[in-house]
Amino acid sequence: MNEVKTEHLKMLAEYKEKLMKEPKLKFLFLELTMRCNENCLHCGSHCNDVQSEELDEYTIMGFLDKIKKDFGTEDTMLCVTGGEPLLRREFFDIMTYAHRLGFRWGMTSNGILINDMTAKHLARAGMSTISVSIDGLKDTHDWFRRTPKGYAKAMKGIKALVDNGSFKHVQITTVVHKRNIDELEELFRIVSEADVDSWRVINIEPIGRAKQHPELLLDDDDYRTLFNFIKEKREKGFPVQYGCTHYLGLDYEREVRDWYFLCNAGIYTASIMANGDIGACLDIERRPETIMGNILTDDFTEVWKNKFEIFRKPLADMNEKCSACESKQFCGGGSCHSWDYDNNEQQVCFKDVLF
Repeated sequence: MNEVKTEHLKMLAEYKEKLMKEPKLKFLFLELTMRCNENCLHCGSHCNDVQSEELDEYTIMGFLDKIKKDFGTEDTMLCVTGGEPLLRREFFDIMTYAHRLGFRWGMTSNGILINDMTAKHLARAGMSTISVSIDGLKDTHDWFRRTPKGYAKAMKGIKALVDNGSFKHVQITTVVHKRNIDELEELFRIVSEADVDSWRVINIEPIGRAKQHPELLLDDDDYRTLFNFIKEKREKGFPVQYGCTHYLGLDYEREVRDWYFLCNAGIYTASIMANGDIGACLDIERRPETIMGNILTDDFTEVWKNKFEIFRKPLADMNEKCSACESKQFCGGGSCHSWDYDNNEQQVCFKDVLF
């Protein structure tokens, strides 16, 4: 099996090298607002109940017209996020327009504002997929997201989405940290009973607000516990999966998610931030070298074709240790969102932990 995986990974490495020269826009993230009705301890974007610089709805609609003209709607999916997207007053106007243009779209949400009526409106606006965050059992979830009754409201929102029956995929996402890793089995029972289509389980990352809480980061034993848990559930046929991040070595690649590691930033994925800035993955630290332009002043299509240089070369080439690593061909230096751009080194590496 490892020989088969190795051949697959070699083919994927060759394909990624081609993608870096000929990128394909598959996922376009729209950050509609930085405002949020939660205040999570791990938030990569430092979102909160704050004023958010936001593009007006007509600018967004005009931008979607351009994306349809230049890229079409067949192969490009819109991924709507925030903050909490539903806090955007014009949310349904914008997404109904996107649906009429022919775009497929999905959303990430904390679920608090979703009820039966909201679910009906989301269905009418053409939403196909949604992922709602549940970050532990009731007390842990509310503590981690600093939102009293947040767990109850989110679970009620998930039930409304499932009961509606109109959506292609309803997912729960859980960020695993020191305070909830011992709750995974009980969470598995709850998620199974919620009748969602999948459970996405990811580890807390040393980015954003989580940098202020190093005590929540997982240690090596925690990581092994996490990946063995996911692997065991998948072997039994349950739709549990690890996120798209990080190279995991031959024992875990394809075992804990449906395909192999590939950081999509800048080769499959681009993002429009709430203020119009153009970037790759929204989890990447926002700094001059990772912001490619702004749709208010720059032509997105030209930016996509001719910029994103920092994301279209292996991160491993920027670090002596990564460059000398025997896994460089498959890992490429890891995920862009966890890269330390000040010191040019990877903050999350599973070499000597999982392989």
